[in-house]
Amino acid sequence: MNRIDFDLNPQMALDAPRWQWIKEKQIRIEPGFDPEIYEALKARGHDIEWADNRTAFGRGQIIERLENGVYVAGTESRTDSSIACY
Repeated sequence: MNRIDFDLNPQMALDAPRWQWIKEKQIRIEPGFDPEIYEALKARGHDIEWADNRTAFGRGQIIERLENGVYVAGTESRTDSSIACY
């Protein structure tokens, strides 16, 4: 299995806290974002705003087919959603 970022499975990748670039050094982060990363960004001069909720950070579904033919799926925890594969 070849994972692109941080060796996360599809559900873990979708559940990870998100951020949005607004402009210049202005960033919006969602609840649950790592406080250490927040502090590191602030120390580098970023203007960071905490979002009130998680619904503005997009929606996604992922279906990954492993080398052995097994499907692994993840669905968005920020909204109503489901995964269907056959």
